[in-house]
Amino acid sequence: MTNARHPYLARTGPLLFAHRGGTADGLENSLHAFRRAASLGYRYLETDVHTTADGELVAFHDTTLDRVTDGRGRIADLTWEQVSRARIAGREPVPRFADLLRELPQAHWNVDAKTDAALVPLLEEIERAGAWDRVCVGSFSEARVARARSLAGPRLATSLGTRAVVGLLLLSRGGRMVPPRLLGEAALRGAVCVQVPERHAGVRVVDAAFVRTAHHYGLQVHVWTVNEADRVHRLLDLGVDGIMTDDLEMLLRVADDRAR
Repeated sequence: MTNARHPYLARTGPLLFAHRGGTADGLENSLHAFRRAASLGYRYLETDVHTTADGELVAFHDTTLDRVTDGRGRIADLTWEQVSRARIAGREPVPRFADLLRELPQAHWNVDAKTDAALVPLLEEIERAGAWDRVCVGSFSEARVARARSLAGPRLATSLGTRAVVGLLLLSRGGRMVPPRLLGEAALRGAVCVQVPERHAGVRVVDAAFVRTAHHYGLQVHVWTVNEADRVHRLLDLGVDGIMTDDLEMLLRVADDRAR
């Protein structure tokens, strides 16, 4: 396990992430789900953010309300008043990210900025809450991650963008398509971790060489989304630094078993 270069990572042992707060009762990304995760002992919570048509930053994974709420439409096309009427699984309101920071002041948040429009409001909310030590920002967009680092500087923890992840994977396989010097400079500009699936498109991403290479550059390795105990054990045996899961009780059982 790597040494933490940012206060966001300043906890001992593998980091346990409640992915979207957990999926119990279909209440993902709701304040109810996040409170439940925190009550179980989770200190790292994963979510996503979008902006409404009038600029409110909401914690929600999908582009539209349709899949998990009783509402309809693209979040970017709806006002906050319209989004606030929707209910996740017919029960819980869609939370604003500012509400999550306020309601769970001890939580560390792993946040995927889903759109370009969400990035500046996200950084503004982090600043307003004084939460630089407890938020890590990531995105599939390399440009969005780079812009976050440029705007916020070293006070912001970020994960590697997609292009850099590919470069890290190639380096771990003995390739030289991405110069190690440049990858090291990118990490120093703010990336503190690499967050990846165990496999992608049939290709194994996380193996001993990948973990070793990431650690060489001072990056923790967090793997998503792992819902089987045997996979958690295998990944932790490889030396990964964090696991994201939908099955909160399972991950806690594994962590407890390994701590004995």
